[in-house]
Amino acid sequence: MRDTRESRLLLVLLVVIAFALITVDIRGGDASPLGSARSVAAGVFGPVENGVASAVNPVGNAIQAVRDSGTRHNELAYYQRQNELLKAKLGDSDTNRNRARELDTMLRVAGAGQYGIKGAQVIAIGAAQNFSWTITIDAGSADGIRRDMTVLNGDGLVGRVTTVSSSTATVLLACDPDFTVGTRLEDSMELGFGTGQGDRPMKVQLLNGNAKVHLGERLVTFGSQNDEPFVPGVPIGTVVRIDPAAGGLTRTVEVKPFAGFTRLDVVGVVVVPPRKDPRDTVLPPAPHAKPTPTVTVTAYPSGAPSGAPSGNPSSSASDGGER
Repeated sequence: MRDTRESRLLLVLLVVIAFALITVDIRGGDASPLGSARSVAAGVFGPVENGVASAVNPVGNAIQAVRDSGTRHNELAYYQRQNELLKAKLGDSDTNRNRARELDTMLRVAGAGQYGIKGAQVIAIGAAQNFSWTITIDAGSADGIRRDMTVLNGDGLVGRVTTVSSSTATVLLACDPDFTVGTRLEDSMELGFGTGQGDRPMKVQLLNGNAKVHLGERLVTFGSQNDEPFVPGVPIGTVVRIDPAAGGLTRTVEVKPFAGFTRLDVVGVVVVPPRKDPRDTVLPPAPHAKPTPTVTVTAYPSGAPSGAPSGNPSSSASDGGER
């Protein structure tokens, strides 16, 4: 179209008509002629839009499901982690309960002997290549631990402190071959010296070669000067073997320790010795052997009724009278 005066007037007229129609549609809404036309168009194209929406919605749902699957996977992983944490917490609770029982037993032992103890936990064991039986505990000089202090637990003697740092200490176990402790028998009061033999029972040399000793007899620590390295009265173990040879300068017995050196966890270091020797008061009550019931069986001659002797009473009485 050529740019003439008539074409410009036509363009202005069309713009004015368009604004007029927009104004009429806004004011009149659905009652306006344009609103009616729009309603007709909606009636024609609405079913087509619904069909297209029905076809597209499954695709959209699938996409949303894929998006949600990542969220659900994260939630599942979260709950799995929570489950593992709960299991770990329950495991820790079992461990804490075991430690609480060990600590309670150890405190009863310390109370019976009037020992002032510092509780500690085993955090390491000695290197096997050193051929030594040692443990490391999480208490040191900052906790009042010194070299040559007695170490015990709820079962009895564990060992003695050998080296100390500010926060840890090394304990030589009573089963180590370099370990020696003075001993005293429970009943006969016979003295001796016990030496560790690794995973074998402790060997005790009694000073009296003619000492009367029996299996099952228990031993405690005799004590040391100034109560170091051993305080008196700490349970050691029970006699499980006696050397048959007697009459020499000494007599040898083997003693099974009360403490289990392969399952140590909570121990106590005696930082304050007792005011007096507790003697045998720290030992648990001695076990008493239960009497074995005796069964008596009475045999009767064959043919006799159950629970009654054979023959008639009169003949039995007459026979007895004749004898």
